[in-house]
Amino acid sequence: MVEGKPLGPLAGPAFEIVDPRFAACMVEGAAVERIWTGSRWTEGPAWLPDRGLLVWSDIPGDRMLSFEPATGRIATFRAPAQSPNGNTVDRQGRLVTCEQTPHRIARTEPDGTMTPLVDRIDGRPFNSPNDVVVTRDGVIWFSDPSYGRDRSRRDDDGVSGCHVYRFDPASGTVRQMTHDFVMPNGLAFSPDERLLYIVDTGSTERADGPNHLRRFTVATDGPLGGGEVLVDADGGHFDGLRVDTEGRLWLADDQGIRCHLPDGTLIGRVLLPERASNLTFGGAARDTLMITATTSVYSCRVNATGAAP
Repeated sequence: MVEGKPLGPLAGPAFEIVDPRFAACMVEGAAVERIWTGSRWTEGPAWLPDRGLLVWSDIPGDRMLSFEPATGRIATFRAPAQSPNGNTVDRQGRLVTCEQTPHRIARTEPDGTMTPLVDRIDGRPFNSPNDVVVTRDGVIWFSDPSYGRDRSRRDDDGVSGCHVYRFDPASGTVRQMTHDFVMPNGLAFSPDERLLYIVDTGSTERADGPNHLRRFTVATDGPLGGGEVLVDADGGHFDGLRVDTEGRLWLADDQGIRCHLPDGTLIGRVLLPERASNLTFGGAARDTLMITATTSVYSCRVNATGAAP
């Protein structure tokens, strides 16, 4: 079992103001705290409000770890863990996880048992589910790039492209929702769930590939509309993102976390000493950024409230 305590605040400023409007998001005197370190790639932070617990994925270690702010305790949440990646929490407080080894979405029940939810579409297996969100109606949306699948097998195992899918646990229906992504990655909905934001990290797959954030309109049981590029990484690397109650976008990149207005305007950053992979809003007031990065997990209070998971 992993046991430990938070490692303390980082030296230097937590915030970088790009636009004066970012000042409203800052907490005076707030610092970036390093919660844990010791991985080659952390991912998938999720806040379990009923338990006051942050969980995240240590992908190379094939395990999930947890942090309890009330006690400062860090422990193993699950190991082995089927090469876990993205995580989220549904409206019943259950953890929903992208498991790369069995190429599926699975749910952790209140008693700790695992329920496999979906692992294929039209008889074809998924690549390696990467990130996941659950809407108010309980429908699960997830991205499925091929990062977690053996490159030598990508063309001969029945997988068809890299897409975003929509799975309805009530009906068992799974639908492919995108058709033109190279590597769909992080995704998040606007607070009213009328807009869906999806990152394409295709530049990691091919030299001329994209690394940007696209915006889609969401129709009830219909196809996605729009799909225009809202923010480009400009040579950098995006990954996961979350949205606050004001519709601002908090986006992981090489320097830490970027904050954008809903129209795409960059207004500020939360600075880290390494590349960030993903984030969530945690704590009782959902006003603490909890961030996974290359080797470590960080937290920082902000004057913003995360939209419902």
